[in-house]
Amino acid sequence: MTDVEIKKGLAGVTVDYTAVSKVNPDTNSLLYRGYPVQELAATQPFEAVAYLLWHGELPDAAQLAEFEASERAQRALDENVKITIDLLPLDAHPMDVVRTAVSVIGASDPEAYDSSRESDLRKSARLFAKLPAIVAYDQRRRRGQELIDPRDDLDYSSNFLYMTFGDLPDEVVRRAFNVSMILYAEHSFNASTFTARVITSTMSDLYSAVVGAIGALKGPLHGGANEAVMHIFDDIGSADNVGPWLDAALAEKRKIMGFGHRVYKKGDSRVPTMKAALDTLVEHYSADGPDAGDLAALYDALEAEFVSRKGIYPNLDYPSGPAYHLMGFDTLTFTPLFVAARVTGWTAHIIEQAASNALIRPLSAYNGPEERHIAGYVADPAVDTTARAEEAAD
Repeated sequence: MTDVEIKKGLAGVTVDYTAVSKVNPDTNSLLYRGYPVQELAATQPFEAVAYLLWHGELPDAAQLAEFEASERAQRALDENVKITIDLLPLDAHPMDVVRTAVSVIGASDPEAYDSSRESDLRKSARLFAKLPAIVAYDQRRRRGQELIDPRDDLDYSSNFLYMTFGDLPDEVVRRAFNVSMILYAEHSFNASTFTARVITSTMSDLYSAVVGAIGALKGPLHGGANEAVMHIFDDIGSADNVGPWLDAALAEKRKIMGFGHRVYKKGDSRVPTMKAALDTLVEHYSADGPDAGDLAALYDALEAEFVSRKGIYPNLDYPSGPAYHLMGFDTLTFTPLFVAARVTGWTAHIIEQAASNALIRPLSAYNGPEERHIAGYVADPAVDTTARAEEAAD
């Protein structure tokens, strides 16, 4: 076997340029088109951040109003999408439902194979507008509830929560949800984004690239981690059980989801912003009973214990899972919420890849058996390349 250096998981390999986002190592800040994400989360609606990711600049008042009007006009699901969702079993994972619904939208779009920048921007905005209705309807149907049609008088976050729960959200909930969408919107060449860029590099269409990205995001080592956090919380039960539970988990070498990150070594820069939003939700929901306070105590106890033992800090999934739980989302819906946010970053990268494309085709180092042959096989020189090579060598 040839002696080559293998970069498992492409760790440390720089494969291309991007102007969409970066982590600034000097400030440990995640930047969207140069803006620190915590500043965007504190000041902008998610619609403005989507515009920024696609166009490179924040919109002015007129541009934002035009974009919001277009998004609101495209929110409703076509009948064929609703019928397809209804045909899927209730025990299918919600990510399978989202993936299938996006495929139906793509298959029904006459622009699907127009890969011009203008067309891809329209498709990106279409998915941005329709994904909340898909995610909301799938949770409602699992609960035996009817579809709630979108409202065009509500902003993105208010409408998303209204379609899911049937009531207008309190402002503290709307703000926390808006923050979560912004924080999840983009993160450079992560696994799902790279998947989307690989598919785009073959000159496939935007919908195919997004479907592939959804498949990558489903995995528990990527988007599924926010679901896994709540499963861990359910398993531990209460703050008092953190120590014994962690003793057993570490002894069994279990992976503790919600901690650690391939990029951040000193803590995920998005966590303080999301934790602040979670704190507002805990305070808000504590008036309804002790559950929110118990959840917060468990959160704090596990973080403190794990950091003190392993020196590994939480990532964004750690505070977002409990936040979505308090809002009322089912645990299986957490990763589809990630899709609704990250579709903005995915499509920004798809458009960027298409604008300066090269087929992404890495090499591999073979470590299987050396060449061997079938016993009794007689080569036909007309079709067998090995035979022709041997003939040429003679």
